Parts: sequence; C-alpha cells; structure tokens
Amino acid sequence: MLDINPARRAKLILLALGMFAVFSLLFACSIGSVSLSFSELFQAVLDLSRGKSSGLATTLLELRFGRALSGFVIGGTLGLAGVMMQALLRNPLADPYVLGISGGASVGALTAILFFCAAWMVDLAAFSGAIAVAVLLFALAYRDFRGSGSSEGSAPLLLLTGVIVAAGCGAIVTLLLSIAPDSRLRGMVFWIIGDLSNTESRYLPWLILLLVLAFGIRKARAINIAAMHADSATTLGINIGNLRKALFFCAALLTASAVSSAGSIGFVGLIIPHACRFAWGADHRLLIPAATLTGGSFLVLADALARTVVAPQQLPVGVITALIGVPVFLLQLHQLRSR
Repeated sequence: MLDINPARRAKLILLALGMFAVFSLLFACSIGSVSLSFSELFQAVLDLSRGKSSGLATTLLELRFGRALSGFVIGGTLGLAGVMMQALLRNPLADPYVLGISGGASVGALTAILFFCAAWMVDLAAFSGAIAVAVLLFALAYRDFRGSGSSEGSAPLLLLTGVIVAAGCGAIVTLLLSIAPDSRLRGMVFWIIGDLSNTESRYLPWLILLLVLAFGIRKARAINIAAMHADSATTLGINIGNLRKALFFCAALLTASAVSSAGSIGFVGLIIPHACRFAWGADHRLLIPAATLTGGSFLVLADALARTVVAPQQLPVGVITALIGVPVFLLQLHQLRSR
C-alpha cells in the first residue's frame, strides 16, 4: 500500500468531500414531487445564468437550490458546533444542544409564534433566546472559564449547569405548547422537530459559519494539544482558559445561528463529528473542515428525502435525521467496542 503524506491525504479527503457536497446540492435540486433530468437541470442553470426565470424547470431549480443552500449551511453549522462542543466538554456524547442553548432558542421562537409574529421576528426571537441562555451559562460558569489549568474539573460542572438550564427551558416550552391554540400548534411542533420548509437564503448564517470555521482551523493545533494533553497544555504554551472561552462562544454562536434558522434538528451535531473522527482520525486540522462539509451534505440529502419519501406531503427533516442518526450512532458504538 502506498504511504500517502498526511497533508496530501487531508487535501484529498477535503477535495472528495467538496465534490460530494456539490453532488448533494445537484441531487437535491433534481428530485421532488416533479423530478428534473440532468439535461433539464443543466438547461435551467443556463437559463438562470442568462437572467431567464420563466419555465417550470427554472422555477423548481430556484426554489430547491435556495432550500438546499440553507440546508447545507445549517448542516455544516451543526457539524462544526458538535466538534467544538465535544472539544470544549471533552465528552464524546456532547452535541450542540447539550448546554440548553437550543432550549433558549425554542422558548424565544415559540413565544413569537404564539403571539402571531412575522417570520423574521420568530428568527430574531430564537436567536435572542439562544444568546441569552449562552450569556447566562457563561455568567454561571465564569469561574470555570477564568482558570488556565486543566479543564477536567470544570467541564462536568459546566455540563451539569447546561442540563439544568435546558430542563428549565423544556418546562417553559411544554407550558407554551399546552396553552397554544390549535391554529398555532402545528407550526410550533414543526419548529421544535426541525424543518427547512420555511427557511430563506440569508448571508448571516454563512458569515457566522465561515468566520468560526476560519477560527477553528487556525486554532486546530491548540485544540489537539488541549484534547490529548489537557493537564500539561499550559506548559506547552496553550492558555486553556482562553481556549475554552473561545470554544464556548463559537459553539454557542453556531448553535444559535442553526436553531434560529430551522429549529432543533437533532443528531447532526452528534453523529457527524463521530463519523468523521471514526473515518479519518481525531486531528482537528482535518476534523473541523471535514465535519463542516459532511454535515452540510448530510442535511441536504436528508432534506431531499424528507421532501420526496411521502410526496407531495413533506416531513420535518429532524425526523429523517433522527431515523438515520440512531442506527448509525449505535453501529459506530458497536464498531468501537469491537475494536
């Protein structure tokens, strides 16, 4: 077997994942209640590039491509947030929702839906709720972030604080659902499960994803050292306190962005980092961009399945990710035990 240089191997993996991402976007644009052949899809792309927006194929491409792009940025955001949350808590079972940040977003969004607010106000309320919970968690665990030593003792306390806050948010969500009128209840339930049907292409989620991705790649070596040598990271020149603060705020911002855009889509932030780590190793220099690309492609394909499996009716994409995520995660656990 040929011995491939690690840097060259990483570039080949990322190139393959990038090509797979493009394929997932094209595939999502071609299937639905009305399928588009490759020739129709190619002609629609040409028409759009020339400024022509008439015709069924062109209209379908516009609608599906915008939704696919939204799915990709949300999936990539959740995948990256999962990597950062697992690195922060040093817990392989951590995911973007473990600290209750998504619970704050749910409280904000459901409150806005209950009071018949516009769609942009629902998104703003969800984002504000998520940030409010993140600030509360940071205030409660500030003493744990301030130190620069080992994170072994502080991570469980932060996790416990997040679980308690999440339980409180869950109680408020249950209260809102119990008093909601029937006309609002379906939309609230779909938002909690996770749905891409009402998402819109916006620049802010892409900006947040790209900025945090660039930061994560820049700090990948420090994250590797902190993950493998937490007790001696300070002597190796790593400020654990500052790194944990940065990871916390990046994970919180990513979670707020994803949840405010499409609701609580489960399992993406949990299984994607595990799958990438299982396939290509735990080096965050590769894991961070790989989880971003894989998470985006996975959610695009899952949403395409949600649109077509019982067409013309659409399923919440959160149901599809859970149905796929549970057996995949159990399979990964079985393979790890076998090793």
